[in-house]
Amino acid sequence: MAPIGTVMLSILDSVPQVIWVVDHKGNILYTNSAGVEALGYDHADELEGRSSHDTLHPYRPDGTPFPAEQCPMLRPAATGEPTHGDDEWFIRRDGSFFPASWWAAPIDLPEGRGVVYSFFDATENRELERARRERDAARIRADESRAAQRRIMQSIESVRRQTARDLHDGAQQRLVSLLIGLRLTREVLPDTAPDAADFLDQAITDAQTAIDELRELAYGVYPSVLTAKGLMAAVVSLADRCPVPTTVEGEYHERLPAAVESNAYFVIAEALTNAVKHAKASHIQVSVELRESLRIEVVDDGVGGVPADVSSSGLTGLADRVAAFDGALVIDSPPGAGTSVRAEIPIPG
Repeated sequence: MAPIGTVMLSILDSVPQVIWVVDHKGNILYTNSAGVEALGYDHADELEGRSSHDTLHPYRPDGTPFPAEQCPMLRPAATGEPTHGDDEWFIRRDGSFFPASWWAAPIDLPEGRGVVYSFFDATENRELERARRERDAARIRADESRAAQRRIMQSIESVRRQTARDLHDGAQQRLVSLLIGLRLTREVLPDTAPDAADFLDQAITDAQTAIDELRELAYGVYPSVLTAKGLMAAVVSLADRCPVPTTVEGEYHERLPAAVESNAYFVIAEALTNAVKHAKASHIQVSVELRESLRIEVVDDGVGGVPADVSSSGLTGLADRVAAFDGALVIDSPPGAGTSVRAEIPIPG
């Protein structure tokens, strides 16, 4: 290899990239140590003099022949232009294939124009690319899943609001009208009809009970105070109705998007319901804080012991609510030391 020079050969032999020099006929004139190792050979003289094409890829991975005249790596010898490829499969000495990225450039040699190759095993790169695509696909699926959850929850909240409005404006108003009619009838009923008066008194009591129960039902479906006055007022009202003494901390003077307020309210409502049912608590503390995001915390002094994994704690619905709005949920519940349910919900810009 006098045309390349002894010093140059020494330099090329020390670089980690594969370097091959091929003559005008496509035969290997030189390979550095990296080129020997890449194909699993022991010495450079095992490669020198061999056809580069027949050594690298005489046939494709499916077993079909790959004619040398179609080899893109030899093209620079004819065109004088460098070329590059990422879609070749090379064969090692043991017969195994590997994906390769390669570069080929023309080189003038005494016998005619040859080619300089550089290539590397692209297996790791392809694995990284595959992992990246899978990660991106998983992220897209997760984003689509959260968006679908959000749409479903927003649809549910819309149905809740409409149902509560229909109960208030429909059935409740009719019951109120009925109650007024019964009371007016009771006032004009003569004292000589005590049995009828008793029946009317009972009907008035039943109508009032039905109105109270319907009002409670409508409140549970979707409290009107949430729409009229916002999250803090609704949470205070929820705490006042809680059978376990509950205090509320927090204050902010701006309305949040309706979807966020509704979602946050039902997160708190579900956390309170779980505390009342399972915690055996004597007191519950609700905190609401608005910074870059909405931070919620429901803390009880009950028995604790709620698993951190919400899928096994009965709080799956709560976790789904928070996740649907790209939020984060943390449950801290050491046995005997109460339970803290913390949620952070981003505020859309």
